[in-house]
Amino acid sequence: MFSLNFISPHNEKLLIARQKSATIRLGDIRDIYSENSIVWITFGSKYGPKKKLYEAMIDKALTKKFCDLTTKELIHQNPDISTVDELIRTFEAIYEKQIHVDDTVTVIHFTEVVRE
Repeated sequence: MFSLNFISPHNEKLLIARQKSATIRLGDIRDIYSENSIVWITFGSKYGPKKKLYEAMIDKALTKKFCDLTTKELIHQNPDISTVDELIRTFEAIYEKQIHVDDTVTVIHFTEVVRE
């Protein structure tokens, strides 16, 4: 089973509150996160221990350029980010490299799997 890991404490809060239902990742990674697959949503540092928050289904995974991201996708990624420029600045801080509006990203929409 694959996981979608998040490292930002802000993202952990959004995930726990179920306010985050998408993630935007650099590059085309659709082959890793295929639609209708089940993943663990986890939180933790890149090389450290991870905490499983819940299981989710990948509803949709699509690629596009930063400049083509919609307001809805930005809100599902992070309700505090409302423009592509803000997201690019955030990604540049995380990835410690320059990012261009024509760079490719994968938008992964997911839904929690509730077991009863």
